[in-house]
Amino acid sequence: MKKILLIILFIYLLGVFYLALPEPVVPNLPDSLKSTEPGDTWQIPGVWAYYTNLSRREAVDFYQQAFSKTHFLNLPLPVLRLNHPPEYAQELIRETQRFNFCEELVHPFRESLFVTGWVPSEDEVYLKKSKKPITEFLIEGDLYKTKVTLYHVQSPVWARILVWTGVVGLGSLLGLVTKTIIFSPWRKRK
Repeated sequence: MKKILLIILFIYLLGVFYLALPEPVVPNLPDSLKSTEPGDTWQIPGVWAYYTNLSRREAVDFYQQAFSKTHFLNLPLPVLRLNHPPEYAQELIRETQRFNFCEELVHPFRESLFVTGWVPSEDEVYLKKSKKPITEFLIEGDLYKTKVTLYHVQSPVWARILVWTGVVGLGSLLGLVTKTIIFSPWRKRK
């Protein structure tokens, strides 16, 4: 029993260490122009956007690589990559903005970074409906193929640790109950 409690304590402390690590710095997208349009700057906390010629894959891969390490001793962090329908980005970020991709980079129990974007030349619905569709963005005299919008969803450390404590506590309790149920028919009776 002591051995099991030590293993549970070790897992709990390892989880607390992971949850208390500082968040990775989300860098600027290389070779891109940061958007200064309303809604892309300070109006919605955690949201910013870039005009770029990078493809969807290049932009998401760049942020996945940057989001996979903390700046504390360059320790690796587990990253889950989730692909959502573009409509989800309109609900999450802004209804009036167009999106044709939405991917979420998740650190389990910690935070998420939504990498969303619009590539007008690849948006078939937009191209069919518009009489004069734009296929590139002309910003400050330069042409860009894609607008990438980021949304960083963060959680406070105390909330992470509180949830982790509940998960470990309930997991331990369920393990104990399961052990009791499985082994109770084979107990020796006095």
